[in-house]
Amino acid sequence: MSFTVRAITLDLDDTLWPFAPIGARVDQVMHDWLLQHSPATAAMYPVALMREVRDRVFGDNPQLRHDMSALRRLILREVLERSGASLDLLEPAFDVFHAARNQVDLYPDSLDALARIAAQIPLAAITNGNADLQRIGLMQHFVFQLGAHEHGAAKPEPGIFHAACARLGCGHGEVLHVGDHEEMDVAGAARAGLRSCWINRTGARWERQDVHPDLEFDTLAALADWLDAHLAPDAAGPAHPHRSERPHA
Repeated sequence: MSFTVRAITLDLDDTLWPFAPIGARVDQVMHDWLLQHSPATAAMYPVALMREVRDRVFGDNPQLRHDMSALRRLILREVLERSGASLDLLEPAFDVFHAARNQVDLYPDSLDALARIAAQIPLAAITNGNADLQRIGLMQHFVFQLGAHEHGAAKPEPGIFHAACARLGCGHGEVLHVGDHEEMDVAGAARAGLRSCWINRTGARWERQDVHPDLEFDTLAALADWLDAHLAPDAAGPAHPHRSERPHA
């Protein structure tokens, strides 16, 4: 092993679970809820049009890209106002969204791999999204969850990686960041001085020339296997920090 790994930071969406089925389910759950509670809104904004509103609101508010919940509330506010519905429905609608968003179907290898990795080395989550590990039922594997909303900036900006390293009590080069996204995870971690591991579940070809992942695997289980083989008994980081009971979504 050519570098020391004392802790791991882990992306969530499309690393532990596929996000596309979640997005599709959220769209349908929200539409069904609006049909019941605000039929005029549902009629004015069928699923396809609601997706257009979402894309536009995301594009029009780059200053909020670190706060997906705030963006979702902007979407709900717009469609409720324009359809003449009461804004008293905004928070109940958001609660429905958040519940559906946190119904995840893990990749088949994820749960066992998480347990194996967390048993060896401190493991923290870094996410730009609003997944809630406590609600999902996975928080026991992590020392903490750091969300872009809590930090105030999103990956690939280096600050969120550095904040995670500080909380782990490790130098930047001693932390391995693991994720699926070439820019947000691999390039972002590399520019922040962390080691990087690309979880490439789709068999994509790495095209970038400016940066390359230190490790590449097609499953999280393969990373757990690699750690079994390469992590020396004394290579893990400091004793696990206090495990946070409060998720940051």
